[in-house]
Amino acid sequence: MSEQYEPSSTSPRVAVVTGGSRGIGRETAERLAADGYAVVVNYAGNEAEADKAVAAITEAGGRAIAVRADVADETQVAALFDAAESTYGGVDVVVHAAGVMTLAPLVDLDLDALDRMHRTNIRGTFVVDQQAARRLRAGGAIINFSSSVLALAIPGYSAYAATKGAVEAMTLILAREMRGRDLTVNAVAPGPTATALFLDGKDEETIARMAAQPPLERLGTPEDIAGVVAFLAGPAGRWVNGQVVRANGGIA
Repeated sequence: MSEQYEPSSTSPRVAVVTGGSRGIGRETAERLAADGYAVVVNYAGNEAEADKAVAAITEAGGRAIAVRADVADETQVAALFDAAESTYGGVDVVVHAAGVMTLAPLVDLDLDALDRMHRTNIRGTFVVDQQAARRLRAGGAIINFSSSVLALAIPGYSAYAATKGAVEAMTLILAREMRGRDLTVNAVAPGPTATALFLDGKDEETIARMAAQPPLERLGTPEDIAGVVAFLAGPAGRWVNGQVVRANGGIA
């Protein structure tokens, strides 16, 4: 194992987690901090939740700061990476968990909602990955977020799934563009997971039906997904590159 995978009190590996104030992003930030990373918790607007995430990490003995940035704004994302570098000396892992979702049949979807998803989910991924590709240290990892709904073709998800198709395309191509850099680029595609993003707007019957679909007969948890991210970010996942990992309990 090379030195770059030996975090120490003086020079930890550093992870930037977008969307790190809530849900899967927050659980991932806390998991990476527990694994020894110094973590930069990015948030879009909810400063209170970001501060809670940082407090949880520091109270557990980890290192973390919160930095506000709109992931689709290249100037703000550059400043996010600047903050990580000035505070911790560099960036090794980027977990791009920020995203938005509006559900409706294609025929009914408001085009403003389509544009918002495009801006956050597609442009946001492109902007964050662009900075990551320019700045990550050798031995690093870029981990994007897709969704298992892309393969499931569930009615109502056309616009959201389309944005995640774009994320997968970027992920697979960027992995090949990083030849010679010693960087891995992968995407995690969760299935139904018990987060506010998934649960909001669904009745109990719908949630129960979706929970029963995987052979494991339950919804995923943020901890389930954070474990997959931690694997891809760490030394055990170094030979996984240019892949989409469908972490969904066997639903598809």
